[in-house]
Amino acid sequence: MRSLAVLYGAAVYAVFFVTFLYAIGFVGNFGVPKGIDTGVAGPAFTAVAINTLLLAVFAVQHSLMARPAFKAWWTRFVPAPVERSTYVLASSLALILLFWQWRPMPDVVWSIPDGPGRLAVWALFWLGWATVLLSTFLINHFDLFGLRQVWAYRRRAEIPPSDFHTPLFYRVVRHPIYLGFIIAFWAAPTMGQGRLFFAVATTAYVLIAIQLEEHDLIAVFGDRYRDYRSRVGMLLPIPPIRPRPLIPQPPAAD
Repeated sequence: MRSLAVLYGAAVYAVFFVTFLYAIGFVGNFGVPKGIDTGVAGPAFTAVAINTLLLAVFAVQHSLMARPAFKAWWTRFVPAPVERSTYVLASSLALILLFWQWRPMPDVVWSIPDGPGRLAVWALFWLGWATVLLSTFLINHFDLFGLRQVWAYRRRAEIPPSDFHTPLFYRVVRHPIYLGFIIAFWAAPTMGQGRLFFAVATTAYVLIAIQLEEHDLIAVFGDRYRDYRSRVGMLLPIPPIRPRPLIPQPPAAD
């Protein structure tokens, strides 16, 4: 049983990693059978409706299954050591569905001509994906994708409670993984309507997901996270704007 959990976790991780690599090609329109602008465009209304539904499926699954209340209910049916792997599998399947059923909207919104500007945007594209991947390793990549949990279960070891730390990128922005995705999605040398729709929708989702995630982080780490949030920007490397304290005014002279 314990070895099966490890095999399950490893298989899920392989599915995730292939899905992650496919996502790079899908968004960038290269190296995969179907990119975000691949295919014959149909009616715009149909494309928007279907693509919205596909994004909603991923958003609801990704956020709902990450909530502590759902996890408490979910682990009544799914063994705790494979809960994270199962979440990763569900997220990967939701993305695969999106890749498969995405409706192209290829009309060009902007296109940067060949030259330094186009190369710079491609560099930003790759920087975004690199930021995503590196940031996962900064906070424990193998825990995030379920391998640590199944390996600890195999060894009959206890995983210590989560510790709050802010390595490298996390010292300047609170959510570098989300920032990397936003950079990658918007850094388009050629921006079609479909990719623009995708970038706008996913950016909106990120802003909502951050609020849910930070609510959970405060519940776990309390004032330590509140202090961190007061000092470090959410997505931009600038401190949050604090409201200026009101200075009592002396009473007016009669």
